[in-house]
Amino acid sequence: MEPWLDPLYDAEGMRAVDTWAIEEQGVPGTELMEAAGIALAEAVAGLAPEGPVRILCGKGNNGGDGLVAERHLREMGFEVESLAVFEDEGRDLPAWLEGAGVAVDAIFGTGFSGAPREPAATAIAALNRCAAPIVACDIASGVDASTGEVASEAVEADLTVTFHAAKLGQRIAPGKWHAGELRVVPIGIPDGAPVDPAAGTIGPAVLALTPARGPHSTKFSSGQVTIAGASRGLTGAVQMASLAAIRAGAGYATVAVPADLEPAFEAAQPEVMSVGCPGGDGCLAPASLKPLLRSFERAAAGVFGPGLARDPGSVELAREAVAAIEAPLVLDADGLNAFAAEAARIAVRKAPTVLTPHEGELGRLLDRPAEEIGAHRLAAARELARIADAVVVLKGDDSIVTDGERVAVNALSAPALATAGTGDVLSGIVAALLSRGLEPFAAACAGVLAHARAGRDAALRIGAAESVIATDVIDSIPAGLQP
Repeated sequence: MEPWLDPLYDAEGMRAVDTWAIEEQGVPGTELMEAAGIALAEAVAGLAPEGPVRILCGKGNNGGDGLVAERHLREMGFEVESLAVFEDEGRDLPAWLEGAGVAVDAIFGTGFSGAPREPAATAIAALNRCAAPIVACDIASGVDASTGEVASEAVEADLTVTFHAAKLGQRIAPGKWHAGELRVVPIGIPDGAPVDPAAGTIGPAVLALTPARGPHSTKFSSGQVTIAGASRGLTGAVQMASLAAIRAGAGYATVAVPADLEPAFEAAQPEVMSVGCPGGDGCLAPASLKPLLRSFERAAAGVFGPGLARDPGSVELAREAVAAIEAPLVLDADGLNAFAAEAARIAVRKAPTVLTPHEGELGRLLDRPAEEIGAHRLAAARELARIADAVVVLKGDDSIVTDGERVAVNALSAPALATAGTGDVLSGIVAALLSRGLEPFAAACAGVLAHARAGRDAALRIGAAESVIATDVIDSIPAGLQP
């Protein structure tokens, strides 16, 4: 795995790590459980509960961790009681939980998948309806540790104490939203397990891959980016993508836009070159193809799609141009929508491709509802990457980057990015990094992290995430790119 990724394990990988520690390193399983239970008890104690602690325990190791925590909490002086969910089905759980200072979810561990069955389903519902803060042992019950999928109701934890390493399903929505604060604690598993993590969270070391300009650098050697798109009423998208590209270090940026809209770009952005492509009425059309392709001839990377519009002529142009552009290309917005239900057509490209859809766009590419994509984010992103032979960035607070095999997840929350135009900013950043020589998976990961960090920096400067606009994020790109 890339050294700039922090390991994320799926259920199978975590089980293999445990087995290696016990069978090959001689660490007794009872010691691991004792350490896990102590860590869980300390987390509960740290909440200073004003009321009894109630622990719901399942059948497996997760339930055993809960029982160890019960013993240590009692030794600390807390009033504490556990309940075996699969043995005490007759208990009135809402009444038992009423007045609790903290409730602990130790029902299911990382091996769980699917939908909880009774009596666990009733126990999960009771936990979610109690007034006490909920601490989850290792993972919130009902969340698939390998995918983040939630097939039915899952525990809505305020704090999750997870052991040895974070799990993939705790970083990917919807599972991410059930974790609350995620606290990773060591329990005595040695380093060096010969088990490949399923994925990784993107670490800041990826930003150090970007080459710095030197005394012999020129505007051409620093990376040339071409951004194609725009239509009447949607000119801002190309402007933001191109400005983001040069803020992210591209030495030279060109926009290829409808000829009748070109004056707007000439007036708005003196730092960016423009090429007017004739043939359409306020939009790019099939007759725009030759001048558009010429604008990409010197590009080290490009972006296609911001503000493109969805009229039939623009869709036809997109399909022809994307196949013919020989530079590494970021496909975004209506550039993606042009391939609705026909994502396999993207795979004919000879140069690398990065796709940056949100759930709705990815759903259109795979001809599925956005809600289905949201419920299966990791599987959908991987599927699209394989069909289109591309790196996919499925945008969100948990942005997923995958080439179909490798998987990286952004763990840096940036609510300020929930505003129009920030997707165009991301496209420009990724294209700039491609133009500066990063391979596509690394460029996408670095772009996602820099984008999130820029969003956070903008929120600090402006004073509130809700007040940030896309151009604020562009101004913060230099801060976001600092290793």
